[in-house]
This record gives sequence, structure tokens and C-alpha cells, in this order.
Amino acid sequence: MALGWIDPHDYSFNSFLLLERFQVRLMLLEGGWHNDKTEWRRSMGVALTANPVVAWYLKQRCPECAGLVDTLLADAPSNPTDIRKAEEYCLASVEDFVIYTTPDRMAGQCEFIREWNPTRLFELVDFSDKTVLDVGAGSGRLTFAAATVAAKVYASEPVGTLREFMRDKITTEGITNVQVLDGLITDLPFPDNTFDVVMSGHVVGDDWDEEVAELTRVCKPGGWLIDCRGDSPGDAPSPELLERGWEEVSYTGSFGSLMHNYRKRVVKQIP
Repeated sequence: MALGWIDPHDYSFNSFLLLERFQVRLMLLEGGWHNDKTEWRRSMGVALTANPVVAWYLKQRCPECAGLVDTLLADAPSNPTDIRKAEEYCLASVEDFVIYTTPDRMAGQCEFIREWNPTRLFELVDFSDKTVLDVGAGSGRLTFAAATVAAKVYASEPVGTLREFMRDKITTEGITNVQVLDGLITDLPFPDNTFDVVMSGHVVGDDWDEEVAELTRVCKPGGWLIDCRGDSPGDAPSPELLERGWEEVSYTGSFGSLMHNYRKRVVKQIP
């Protein structure tokens, strides 16, 4: 399903030079979101043949993908006449990754950020003087909202361009209570029982049990887990979170559709 976050005409195929290893792996080895895998393979072969530096980078950045890159190059048609069309097809197929290469555009181009009201976050829990972790922080939608009242907010984000964007914002705006660092949702670089609030939005869902377990691990007993999505049309509920004991907090969003946020109080004993 197209997200509409980018116009591929506006992006160079060199955008792929900014992808992280895990993004390259998802794009090439686990690209299940491609509607037409035959067309995607042909287009990627054409685009990589025309952009040997990108082909080299993908192989070096993600060695487990090197064989596939070689196969795509070998299978590419000779003398194609639609190189730019192929590039744009590939860019559009991973538009969520491509938009991360221009984080300064995200607030304007991603409706879930553009139309979101930060008061929706504060309706879920009290952030006053709390120590907070934002997992998969992106360009900082939740991070910088929470930082207006929290004691300290840690933004964990595995994409380098997004980390740099948040750090630039911290410097430019003189924000003193936000720290940005690398980290995946399944491998957070913090000790057990560290945070009063552990939040995310549009992050949990690839492996529900593993991801929720890691969020719970770093949250203090009595703390809160939050899934706070941005506003977008047609937001779908999450029965997977309800099955795991999360509470749904719904509201009518900016597009007139029902939005679904979730929270869960963490109950556990410290050994």
C-alpha cells in the first residue's frame, strides 16, 4: 500500500547510499511489501546497473545481500531505455526508508506527524518529572513533546540520518533534557528497570512478544508502556496489544477517523 510520503521524482537513487544495514536487508532479502516482485527485481537490476556505486555500497553495507545484488545485476536487461522510471519504481517501493534520508521533510510529508496533536500523548500518562524512553524515535515526534514536561528523555533510533536530525534540533533549540542514541526495539542499550515511561509509535509489530518483552524489561515496575500513533486516515486497531493486556485509548483524529492509542501498566517484581 502506497503511503504517499514521497514523490520519487524528487529523490535521487543515491538516497540508497544513506540506508542502514538492517534497511538494506529488509529491502533486498525481506521485501515482502513489493506488490510485483518480478517488476521490482527487473527495476532494481536496471537501476543498480546504471548506478554501480549504489550496487557496491549495498554489497559492502550488507554482505549477506551481496549474492542477490550480483544476481539482480546479471539478470538486468541489456540497454534499457527506462532507467529513471526503474529508479523511481524502486524508490517508491521503500518510501518509508527513503523519507528517512530527508528527515527535515518528514513533518510536512508524513500525515501522521503533520496532523498529530501532542495533547494525545499527555492524555495517556503523566510525564511530569519522569525518565522516559522513546523507542524508534524517528524525527522526534514523541521525544520532543515529552521533553517539554519530563525530567529526561532518551531517544533510541537505529537510523543514522534521524539521529543526526534530532541532535541538530537539540543543539539549535538548546534542549538540555534529551539524549539520542542507537538501538533496536529488540536490543535496547539500557539496564533492566530504568524508565518510568517507555513509549513508541508505529514501531511494535514485527515480533509482538519479543518486542513487548524488551520494552517491559527496561521499564520500572509500576511504570508505563505506551503505543502512541500519529494521526492518519484509516488507522487500524491492534488486537495483538489488547491480547497482551494493553488498554486501548481511542479518539477521533484530524481526518475524522477513529484513532487507537495503547498503554499498559508494568507489573513485575525486581529479583
